[in-house]
Amino acid sequence: MNLSLNPSTDVLVVIDVQNDFCPQGALAVADGDAIVPIINTLAPRFANKVLTQDWHPPGHRSFASSHPGQPVFSQVHMPYGQQTLWPDHCLQGSAGAQFHPGLRLDDAQLVIRKGFRPHIDSYSAFFENDRQTSTGLTGYLRERGLKRVFLCGLATDFCVAYSAIDAQRQGFEAAVLLPASRAIDMQGSLALALAQMRDQGVTLVGDLALLH
Repeated sequence: MNLSLNPSTDVLVVIDVQNDFCPQGALAVADGDAIVPIINTLAPRFANKVLTQDWHPPGHRSFASSHPGQPVFSQVHMPYGQQTLWPDHCLQGSAGAQFHPGLRLDDAQLVIRKGFRPHIDSYSAFFENDRQTSTGLTGYLRERGLKRVFLCGLATDFCVAYSAIDAQRQGFEAAVLLPASRAIDMQGSLALALAQMRDQGVTLVGDLALLH
């Protein structure tokens, strides 16, 4: 994959760099805040920038607290498939749902909020977890003539991976910037996500110096 950046057709999509996914947050990703300065250094190289923001109402069905007797991180069957039950996190309007205060992306042109429907979770920037309900991001990127999506953020093995695979399936070229992402890595989930991304044609970028 050519990693020469094209300001007209490339877009940086920064996934869920929110307080609840950083250390001391409700669903903290180990070392999650370490990516903030990396993203801040990277972002000025992109003319087009999109942020995603997990944005759950109280009592969301993906919360373990909504399933009495079910522990956090257990699996339940939902109408759209298997669902991991998470701690309550990224509640709409809460401090935990806000972007990390060190993130310098005030010039992002779009914020996609996801997970706001009470009965369905949303990992991908493109689709809810039913794989059918669109966030509108595909249409936005096509309308603006953006063709190549560079993704980073939290967490590599869930929201970043789902977004990258969906970008590829929607006809965009997708690349994940691994140094600017961190994983939960729950029961081998990182290795599985990396394999799935490779299988779908996603480029995994391990060295940001390759971007030029």
